Amino acid sequence: MDSHRVLVADDHDDFRHGLEALLAAAPTVEVVGSAADGAMAVALALDLQPDVVLMDLHMPRVNGIDATAQIVRSSPHIG
Repeated sequence: MDSHRVLVADDHDDFRHGLEALLAAAPTVEVVGSAADGAMAVALALDLQPDVVLMDLHMPRVNGIDATAQIVRSSPHIG
């Protein structure tokens, strides 16, 4: 069974940690990174090359829409 490598990006710490715990309980999911703002999400996505990024849209520094655009532009295989 293949696992899906996931990066979680959300500026609300409790929500982000809860989502990470929920995802980590799934046998086919590996949480590979966690970001508290859009700029961190972009940097981690480019470094870690996850399969999927779960992105909050409203975050500091770089909003989720712009962060997603940067990630897709640089690594279009990331979903």
